[in-house]
Amino acid sequence: MSFMNIPYRINEKSIVFSCHFISIWEVQANDAYHTTKDDGFDVPGMFITYDGKGILKQLNQTYELQVGTYIILQEGIPCSYKCESDDWKFYFIDFSSLDMTRYLKIPIREVVPTGKIGEAIQKCEHIIDILIEQQHGYVYAASILLQEILLIFAKEQTSAIEPQYQELNKVIIYMHKHIGKIIRSEELVHMSGLSRTTFFTRFRAKTGLSPSDYMLKLKLESAKISLETTSQSVKEISANLHFYDEFHFSKLFKRNYGVSPSSFRSSK
Repeated sequence: MSFMNIPYRINEKSIVFSCHFISIWEVQANDAYHTTKDDGFDVPGMFITYDGKGILKQLNQTYELQVGTYIILQEGIPCSYKCESDDWKFYFIDFSSLDMTRYLKIPIREVVPTGKIGEAIQKCEHIIDILIEQQHGYVYAASILLQEILLIFAKEQTSAIEPQYQELNKVIIYMHKHIGKIIRSEELVHMSGLSRTTFFTRFRAKTGLSPSDYMLKLKLESAKISLETTSQSVKEISANLHFYDEFHFSKLFKRNYGVSPSSFRSSK
């Protein structure tokens, strides 16, 4: 192996919230459909409307649940909901907690239009299918699919308010996959399909670093792993990662990690 792949892990300080699926209904309602919950829902719930229109009333507010929208509701708040204009088709999902919803910054008690209704429908239908089949592990599978629905909506919300620069994702993945290669900036610019100026501006906005500094960070992380897990010499590691020479590599390593490569290895 000419270089060591770097490890990918979740930050140890990260708190990962989840929610557990409880139940799902697919409802095709007419004007006879009218439900009142004097004590609210027992657990959080989500309406996903894929056709027609419904009216939800809660805390003196009226919400129009139109095609291509969803709304997430907190438990314990009195409400009523009914079909409007003799046509309302929706899924309703009960789940255990709003912790994941809040963590993902998905609005609660707000009707949200979504361009991802087709993906959400597919996930809902998949949940129903596995609940009918009840194959081994279906309880976990249902919760995973619910979480995937929430992630779909969360990513849509994030992309609407924050520039994601999706065209850079393939560039960054390519850099990670080719740590042991000499990569020219022109190659990355061409891969992105952007102008040179736009590429460098967006790359720094997304990563906080220039492409060369980002690649250097990857190479030094790979070198650190090599020092920990292989018997390769400092000279070999330097050559495999295409540093100018081992002295240049050692200087950069010490600048970033506070110790020389040899001292780092001997401390492990």
